[in-house]
Amino acid sequence: MKVISQIKLPVEKEMELFEKKFFESMSSKVALLNRITHYIVNRKGKQMRPMFVFLVAKMVSDGKVNERTYRGASVIELIHTATLVHDDVVDDSNRRRGFFSINALWKNKIAVLVGDYLLSKGLLLSIDHNDFDLLKIISVAVKEMSEGELLQIEKARRLDITEEVYYEIIRQKTATLIAACCGLGAASVKPESDEVPTMRKFGELIGMAFQIKDDLFDYGTEKIGKPTGIDIKEQKMTLPLIYTLNNVSQKDKDWLINSVKNHNKDRGRVKEVIRFVKDNGGLDYAVKRMKQFQQEALEILKRYPESEYRDSLELMVNYVIDRKK
Repeated sequence: MKVISQIKLPVEKEMELFEKKFFESMSSKVALLNRITHYIVNRKGKQMRPMFVFLVAKMVSDGKVNERTYRGASVIELIHTATLVHDDVVDDSNRRRGFFSINALWKNKIAVLVGDYLLSKGLLLSIDHNDFDLLKIISVAVKEMSEGELLQIEKARRLDITEEVYYEIIRQKTATLIAACCGLGAASVKPESDEVPTMRKFGELIGMAFQIKDDLFDYGTEKIGKPTGIDIKEQKMTLPLIYTLNNVSQKDKDWLINSVKNHNKDRGRVKEVIRFVKDNGGLDYAVKRMKQFQQEALEILKRYPESEYRDSLELMVNYVIDRKK
């Protein structure tokens, strides 16, 4: 967490005030809802998304933020939280960040309604203040996240996914939300300026690198420890596997597809798949692509004058690649 504290340093005051505003933005006249939102707020994660909003806003505007920046950060966190609550219902997951999920404590019906409530709160926060440009940025992200998840489900059945389709899935599923955070940060202080698409692209590149790093965790390394093989068990098509499938003989390809489709619960077979992917350059290729996305993101930052905000964003880009979990 040391790195996160370092990244947060230039926006520490803003983050403290944001937490108050965020909690207020969730309030309701229904006691049950307040109890649940209180539970959510007290179990927050690293809060990377609002951090992106504030750091980008300050970098592009010589250290200034305004009420729109706070609203943008609140909207993104409300809507992101809504999607997490719904995800836990969809995945039938009982844990979130080491704590019980909303559906585990209050059952699915309440969890879905809480997700809907948070979503509508986010929309209203923008509409009530005429922040239609910010609302558009976040709405595009939610649409793309849903499309990305559905595209992945559609393609998972066939296992013949190309690298291009994989990038489209992770761009929509993961990168679009980080892109929205960075775009929102810029739009909150410099609406309709060139900074908005530039920062959106910056966020997208970080998101792509972030997801590939997640793919690599499944295979383990000396630093991470044992490979998990969870993605293989769930028949998720990740970059190391896609690269390997597209670069081996038909016989090996058939064995790989058969292993992932029909033997994904066999621990020994999953280990064989992991070893095969490593031996055939799947991991090396994924690392190379991840570093390309990282470099492109850093190149965008170099266009901005040196500042503590730019330094923090550079740290963030490198943290995405170097993190251990």
